Amino acid sequence: MQRAFSTILFVIILITLFTGNLRSLSSNSEIKDMKHKSANSDIKKNHNRLIHEKSPYLLQHADNPVDWYAWGPEAFGKARKENKPIFLSIGYSTCHWCHVMAHESFEDPEVARLMNEVFVCIKVDREERPDIDNIYMRVCQMMTGSGGWPLTILMTPDKKPFFAGTYIPRESHHGRLGMMDLVPRIKEVWDTQHADILKTADQITASLNQLSQGSTTGDELDKSTLKTAYEQLSSRFSEQYGGFGNAPKFPSPQNLLFLLRYWQSTNDEKALRMVVKTLQSMQDGGIYDHIGFGFHRYSTDSHWLVPHFEKMLYDQAMLAMAYIEAYQATGKKEFEETAKKIFTYVLRDMTDQKGGFYSAEDADSEGVEGKFYVWTEDEIRKVLKGEEADLIINVFNVKKSGNFSDEASGENTGTNILHLEKTLTEVAFKNKTSVGELKEHVETARQKLFISRNKRIHPHKDDKILTDWNGLMIAALAKGAQVCNEPEYADAAKRAADFILTDMRRQDGRILHRYRDGHAAILANADDYAFLIWGLLELYETVFDVHYLQTALNLNNEMIKYFWDEQNGGFYFTADDAEELIVRQKDVYDGAIPSGNSVAVLNLLRLSRITADPDFEDKANKIMIAFSEDVKSVPSGYTQMMVGLDFGIGPSYEIVIVGKPQAEDTKEMLSSLRKHFIPNKVVLLRPSDQEAPDIIHLAKFTEYQSSFDGKATAYVCLDYACKMPTTDTEEMLKLLNVSSE
Repeated sequence: MQRAFSTILFVIILITLFTGNLRSLSSNSEIKDMKHKSANSDIKKNHNRLIHEKSPYLLQHADNPVDWYAWGPEAFGKARKENKPIFLSIGYSTCHWCHVMAHESFEDPEVARLMNEVFVCIKVDREERPDIDNIYMRVCQMMTGSGGWPLTILMTPDKKPFFAGTYIPRESHHGRLGMMDLVPRIKEVWDTQHADILKTADQITASLNQLSQGSTTGDELDKSTLKTAYEQLSSRFSEQYGGFGNAPKFPSPQNLLFLLRYWQSTNDEKALRMVVKTLQSMQDGGIYDHIGFGFHRYSTDSHWLVPHFEKMLYDQAMLAMAYIEAYQATGKKEFEETAKKIFTYVLRDMTDQKGGFYSAEDADSEGVEGKFYVWTEDEIRKVLKGEEADLIINVFNVKKSGNFSDEASGENTGTNILHLEKTLTEVAFKNKTSVGELKEHVETARQKLFISRNKRIHPHKDDKILTDWNGLMIAALAKGAQVCNEPEYADAAKRAADFILTDMRRQDGRILHRYRDGHAAILANADDYAFLIWGLLELYETVFDVHYLQTALNLNNEMIKYFWDEQNGGFYFTADDAEELIVRQKDVYDGAIPSGNSVAVLNLLRLSRITADPDFEDKANKIMIAFSEDVKSVPSGYTQMMVGLDFGIGPSYEIVIVGKPQAEDTKEMLSSLRKHFIPNKVVLLRPSDQEAPDIIHLAKFTEYQSSFDGKATAYVCLDYACKMPTTDTEEMLKLLNVSSE
């Protein structure tokens, strides 16, 4: 505690030095001279070193006058040799405020001149190097109480941070220090109070190491933890709009996955109602792209109308899974339709010809956020005529004056974000027409608007392929193939998995994190392993190709070998042979996406049940115990881990179907199983037309299971006790405690 307090004190002193009396800046002759030189410098815009990188974000800055370096030995060697601080800028290619700071400062010759003179400047793509981003984002949160991107870190040549911030404007205003004043101030302090800076950097790094060790091992998590997580979500739930908390409002699909399981195990109807209301509100709101499908990043308001318009692959994957599971739980066809539309968007716009999935699409086009997506009434009437235009204007609440206000200025743009305020059923009733007929008319008009919109200048697409996010989409597509009975989804999941397992590996077989432009690089992190294993397990339960199950086991063993903390439990984010950074972190918080540790809990539990290997379950429990103090304090911040905990507490099932894979009775048994929401289960297929099928080598207990009278036969085990096998589908469902209706 004393060390943490000392660090905070040093940080306050240092920030005061940087951001203190701005009036004194104008009287400092050295700073005045630097500004003068900067203003009179004519820096020619040539490509910097980033032109040789693969990251779309780094390439966006390749023609900046800033002398950018990529993260690596060259930059740190130069900083040490010249005794310069490092200006580390972290962002991603579809980040709106990253674009703003780049345009204001990094493209500006005056700012670039200052930066080049004072710093060694390093650019990092947070999606390409989440290991670096995780560390310095935690630093920013420690020092400022908040974080975000662009992330701005000033640090010593040995990577120790001494200043952190996010977006910094070019000029100082409203008490916020701008680049033109900040950079000279840094030089002054670096030159005159160098020892203080180094001491502060050491203190910050020490505190970071202390935080990164995590809490001390606590007690086991139990049903009370699940209940607390539910109660915390319930207390933040918006009865009017769905979702949790106020603006900005994020989808957080893992919250919904947890609530569905909580409802299933407790029969608490409010848990289900929260899920249904949230999913309905999101699919009706402006956060959903009603013309081209897919979801935007988050809503800037509390009622899902005005989104931040970028689209991220991980959101599509996690939301698709939430809608699919909600469809299983409720039978609401609209949820299945929304999931299928997400897949339509991903397969149409976000899929590489080799099978992998791209990372994101920008919020901006032509320098304006949302321009690609919004409509004026006149634009709609140019595409659609007469009653068809009137219908769309009515259904999607288009106003002559517009409903979209600019986030920065607050002024109405005169454009509209299409959204639903009434369901199509309500509109059909009001217009005295059938829902089916109304849907046909809306779909016909939507296609016309889509064709017209497609002629606009598209937002930038970040076409790098990331193993972790692809793992999530493989899992989502595999679930979609099972529940929606769409073989196309299974084929897409297989292509993506095969691509990663073939093209995104080192020569020694180790998985790599990023692929772009024919080049795979960067050693995989814990999320890459955990999410890909998740995808492969879902894919096995979809197509029952043992190769995917065997690969999941191999990767799981590799993950344990390189990432497991033998002393305290849990997985480190980076491998033990990865680049050494100032700290080796273990992440568990389930934020925009789940943490690798949370996903690994469920993976390990599933693999334990599939292979009957208790060591996997033991490791899952050790992860939960390792983080239990943090989790118990705010379990609603760890809802993906709650999903794993719910599986571990049970009841959970092992189901083996013995039958001919292509036989109708086998297909019918699997189809019946997939219609129902039974989340805590593993499903194996033992082909009865093979004498020694591959599955018996991984799941040895299947060796002596056979079909009765040549029929598809279900073996159901519950919490380590097996029921009598049955050839009757309805009897199988009874054993699983679900109705056949």
